Amino acid sequence: MASTHVINRVAILGTGLIGGSFALALRKYTTDMHITGWDRAEVVREAQSLGAIDAGFSGDLVPALEDADLIYIALPIGATLDLLPEVVRLAGRNALITDACSTKVRIIAEAVDHFPEDSGKLFLGGHPMAGKELSGIASADAELFRNNTYALIGASSDQEDHRVAAFLKILKKIGARPLWLGAQQHDYAVGLASHLPQLAAVALGSFLYDHLDENGLPITLAGPGLRDSLRLAGSPYATWRDIVLTNKEVLSAALDLFARRLDDLRERLASRDLEADFDAANELYKLLKSL
Repeated sequence: MASTHVINRVAILGTGLIGGSFALALRKYTTDMHITGWDRAEVVREAQSLGAIDAGFSGDLVPALEDADLIYIALPIGATLDLLPEVVRLAGRNALITDACSTKVRIIAEAVDHFPEDSGKLFLGGHPMAGKELSGIASADAELFRNNTYALIGASSDQEDHRVAAFLKILKKIGARPLWLGAQQHDYAVGLASHLPQLAAVALGSFLYDHLDENGLPITLAGPGLRDSLRLAGSPYATWRDIVLTNKEVLSAALDLFARRLDDLRERLASRDLEADFDAANELYKLLKSL
């Protein structure tokens, strides 16, 4: 029986961790969905071998986007900004185009510049708050989005569009929790809740690495707590370069405030005043566990 969904054909540009996981989730939780992937030749071959996509393309975008109802861009931010004008030009008149980039202000500005109001095409900014410290299609997981927030950035009128409604149904089917935000609101929030923790983990990891002695100390005495604290330090710079560059103002301010907090903690090391900071951190941890 043919699918009655508005979205029947999906083109995924970038079949790494996020794009590959989205494809696997579609495979598992939707029916009659035709999925094409576009990436480097070796990446799409692996995506096909995993059964994530029906057809894989590299180089020319035209066959990858042919008749696509949904174009899902899961590329690094810089590549997305470079490719977006071509995607808009080649997309079908009724296509919904969305991205999965970790910052939104630059992406939305670029989309506004390139989407003619009378084109019939629609761009919806997106950011799944899901991921791993490991990248690539080999780490893709159909359950990656389950129980995680999926930020959506668009005009209030977009929420009434039938294509957006169909995409929201897909997100809910794969277990994501859609949340509508403004682009600046999104970038500020992820700057504090996601990007700052990443840089803090990098700073701690590089600091400890610089202080390793010939016996491996202090790491040879590290317990699971340090491994938990440094999980994010396993992420490659290539994943984070564009994120930092496109959210540098928020991150610079956040780092300044965080540095002041560290200075404050240092000044109070010998006092019992630190108990209040531990209590606040404990409460935040409880909130995170309840989400």
